[in-house]
Amino acid sequence: MTRLIRSACSIGGALSLAIRLSAADLTWPDEKTDLWHGFQRHLFTVDGCAAWLVEPREARPGHPWSWCMEFPDAFTERCAATGLLTNGFCHVHIVVGNTFGSPAALRHFDAFYANLQAHGLSPKAALIGLSRGGLYAYRWAAENPEKVAVIYGDAPVCDFKSWPGGKFKSQGSPSDWAELQKLYGFKNEADTLAYTGNPIDTLRPLALAHIPLVHVVGDADDVVPYLENTAILEQRYRALGGQIQVFHKPGIGHHPHGLDDPTPVVQFIVQQAGTLPR
Repeated sequence: MTRLIRSACSIGGALSLAIRLSAADLTWPDEKTDLWHGFQRHLFTVDGCAAWLVEPREARPGHPWSWCMEFPDAFTERCAATGLLTNGFCHVHIVVGNTFGSPAALRHFDAFYANLQAHGLSPKAALIGLSRGGLYAYRWAAENPEKVAVIYGDAPVCDFKSWPGGKFKSQGSPSDWAELQKLYGFKNEADTLAYTGNPIDTLRPLALAHIPLVHVVGDADDVVPYLENTAILEQRYRALGGQIQVFHKPGIGHHPHGLDDPTPVVQFIVQQAGTLPR
């Protein structure tokens, strides 16, 4: 099967764009399996990290997939994961721990992406960044815009000076702030505060790649406040000509993530990432 796929890809570019691989062309990691919310899940190891892939009951043409960067078992129905599976998306995760999208975490993500490509998934992922997962999603996307179809941020951290830094109105997290500085290799807090690699700072590559964004925020969030995170990102992305839609939850704090009815987010992602050819 691998030889057949490679042969097909070696034929002219016009033909390769026209080909839509069928579900039979997908292959699955074979270490072990279990069930995840009623769907078959494959558990395996990539780059020394535990990883998994959940297969839909019927894969959508083009083999789109969603990647929850952190907290994959939190609010799965509210945050679109099961809705995307029902719509034919694969759903994946790799465990890199509480690493705040650090350089080491991004290298694990690179290895994971390469592994998934070998199994036949679309070359562009739908990234899901919940809370601090926003750092993971946006930092990897800024380095790999050609590999991203859409980003869904849910109460996402867009500036670590807000959280865990607590330098504005966020309550912050001193222990996480100290750990983040260690993982990024900053010499001191002044270096940390001068850093220009936060999501709010690295939007130009995403805008140039025409990556659509969708965010869900609680307007009463005092952990990852809207005004310190999504509001800044939204204003800057629009100024760059980027597309972003933000769903507001009046009176809601950091939890619960997602929407009571996640259909609008699912539809947004399916529209943006569900028909991409390989």
